[in-house]
Amino acid sequence: MADVSGKGIPAALFMMISKTILQSCAMLGVSVAEILERTNEAICSNNQVEMFVTVWLGVLEISTGRLTAANAGHEYPVIRRAGGDFELIKDKHGFVIGGMEGSRYKSYELQLCPGDRLFLYTDGVPEATDANEEMFGNERMLAALNSDPEADPEGILKNVRSAVNDFVRDAEQFDDLTMLCIEYRGKDGGQKSS
Repeated sequence: MADVSGKGIPAALFMMISKTILQSCAMLGVSVAEILERTNEAICSNNQVEMFVTVWLGVLEISTGRLTAANAGHEYPVIRRAGGDFELIKDKHGFVIGGMEGSRYKSYELQLCPGDRLFLYTDGVPEATDANEEMFGNERMLAALNSDPEADPEGILKNVRSAVNDFVRDAEQFDDLTMLCIEYRGKDGGQKSS
């Protein structure tokens, strides 16, 4: 999950280039931390527009449920253990991609078990603002996630989107909302995502 600074066509082009570099580095079979480091170096070497990208990168080993991740200045991921509530994972953030040469990133592991869910999002969700300039925030986001925690991933996304829409009403928004929810079903159950 990634989010670019800036708006419009220059930001879209910068995101496309960043995504291509991330994919190319991932194909090398290196660690998630090294993928972010190599991507950062490539972007910093010729970043004339002085933009940056926040990235949460995770690699899920479907056969075991082992998720290896690293965070480059992105929002905290959210996890729901089977039968529990959604909770923020306060992972260690590295610096944004494209912000400074030589940045280092730390990877960490999560063990997913059948029925666990992972929710990722851009800052457009917690920073959605109502007419009084109050932000939606993480607490409202968690409440929306936990309003029907047994819903399928698509239902989870609809619940959050509906809660954001009810909160902001007609207030103009200046950021996009991107969300992803996956459910780990185990090595034989396939994955369900939206």
